[in-house]
Amino acid sequence: GCDCSGLVMYVYAQVGVSLPHNAAMQYNALPKVPPSDLQPGDLVFFYGLGHVGIYIGGGMMIHAPHTGTVVQIASVANEGPMYGAARVPG
Repeated sequence: GCDCSGLVMYVYAQVGVSLPHNAAMQYNALPKVPPSDLQPGDLVFFYGLGHVGIYIGGGMMIHAPHTGTVVQIASVANEGPMYGAARVPG
């Protein structure tokens, strides 16, 4: 199992992108995008930067809800109010 930011860090490391292991640091390190402009691969942040998921399109994201839980696909709208979104360059 991994936590949410660890999942993001791991996924992007597979394609050669280095990201910090902390949702707030990931958000602060990346260019922001408006939620209306989300594209697959963008990161979506919740709970005052306490949670991050990877947007996969159609209003859905993949995320690790908490350490020890399996990775899940979930609705962005059902996660709660979105704090913001960021785009990983590349």
